[in-house]
Amino acid sequence: MTRKAGARAVLFDIDGTLIDSGGAGATSWREAFQELYGVPADIGRFTDAGMTDPEVGRLTFAAVVGHEPSPEELARVLLVRQRHLPRAVAESAGYRVLPGVRERLEQLHADGCLLGLTTGGTEAAAHIKLARADLNHYFSFGGYGSDSPDRTELTRRGIERAGTVLGHPVDPATVPVVGDTPLDIQAAHGAGAIGVGVATGHFSVDELRAAGADRVLRTLEEELLV
Repeated sequence: MTRKAGARAVLFDIDGTLIDSGGAGATSWREAFQELYGVPADIGRFTDAGMTDPEVGRLTFAAVVGHEPSPEELARVLLVRQRHLPRAVAESAGYRVLPGVRERLEQLHADGCLLGLTTGGTEAAAHIKLARADLNHYFSFGGYGSDSPDRTELTRRGIERAGTVLGHPVDPATVPVVGDTPLDIQAAHGAGAIGVGVATGHFSVDELRAAGADRVLRTLEEELLV
């Protein structure tokens, strides 16, 4: 990947890319379904890494409750899950910032890059997860699962918001989108951006390469913009 003139925006996924929540996300979903329906739902049985929160809620609801959620039912699940998330994050023994993240974010800021988020989590959930590590202040914009259940569309919206912040449209072809799953790479390419895989989640370097990543890093300790 060659750094192009004007390539000032960089987007990051959260879980598996910036942090490992130690299962806090799954805990909050389990507690939400327990509170609402008396069923401690295991989202890992019904969903895949990289899905958006609305997709996770919808698929898990259908599996454990037995019918597709109405808009009101899905909204209620998302709200209750979000209420449980801060405590789940705060109490997670396995929560950690992934290797090289702080140093890389500092370096990109020093280089004049504008940093944003592209995540399947709702906007509120994204910031709850980053707050424990004091990482929110690095990010000026984003595309979220609360914008669209489709990762490509929310990535596209994130890139558009980068242009809003900068005061001029951003060429997606200049924007690295960094994520740890094949769905992140697929979404980056669907939005016309550069798909950068980082093997700090559930997928290996080889699996991310096979998914078509333009570049793959073992961790963010490796140089991102070259």
